[in-house]
Amino acid sequence: MDSSELSQHRGFSTSLPVAERVSAFLRAVYGWMCAGLAITAATAWIIAGSPAIVGAIAGNRLLFWGLMGAQLGLVFVLAARVDRLASSTAALLFVLYSALTGVTISFILLAYTGESVANTFLITSGMFGSLAAYGTLTKRSLAGLGSFLFMGLIGVVLASIVGIFWRSDALQFVISFIGVIVFSGLAAYDAQRLKAMALASPGGQTGSYAIVGALALYLDFINLFLFLLRFTGSRRN
Repeated sequence: MDSSELSQHRGFSTSLPVAERVSAFLRAVYGWMCAGLAITAATAWIIAGSPAIVGAIAGNRLLFWGLMGAQLGLVFVLAARVDRLASSTAALLFVLYSALTGVTISFILLAYTGESVANTFLITSGMFGSLAAYGTLTKRSLAGLGSFLFMGLIGVVLASIVGIFWRSDALQFVISFIGVIVFSGLAAYDAQRLKAMALASPGGQTGSYAIVGALALYLDFINLFLFLLRFTGSRRN
């Protein structure tokens, strides 16, 4: 069996040029990412504009934490079962996750003025776009940053949990500062990693792999936005 037959046997298409395959994959990834952000923004706007819904969720701790748990569960399913999920199923889960994120984020956005939220979103978009472009276009390998960024992410998560029970402005500042650095690095790292994912996607198709790639960038953008909001956001009186 020659290399061409072996590639087809493994489920990889060689009919499209590499550059075209990568381009098609990245278009799908960023398209899904933008769709997810739009769903999240629309959901957050609807929830924040309904005092009845806000009151119902805020007044039920079990429901609120249940929403958080559902988000974590969806991320795990998408990441762990990407090679076994149909494209339609992966798309449905991603849309559901984006909507749930909009519900939980609406409570954070209510604490800040609309102007500061809009300004922070623009700053985040500029930063993320620049970092993603660098990760995609640079010829320098960012693979070495993976372990460092993963440890930083674990540290931010653990510190954030501590911050829930120990209220300290100094601690929150440090968490926010490190969070911005970590997710800025992840934006560039994940953007570069998508090139390899494009080549590894079965049959040269986008499918569920593109959605999981979009989820990674979506999480980078959302978390970068939230940590920047702590710096640049103006709280409501």
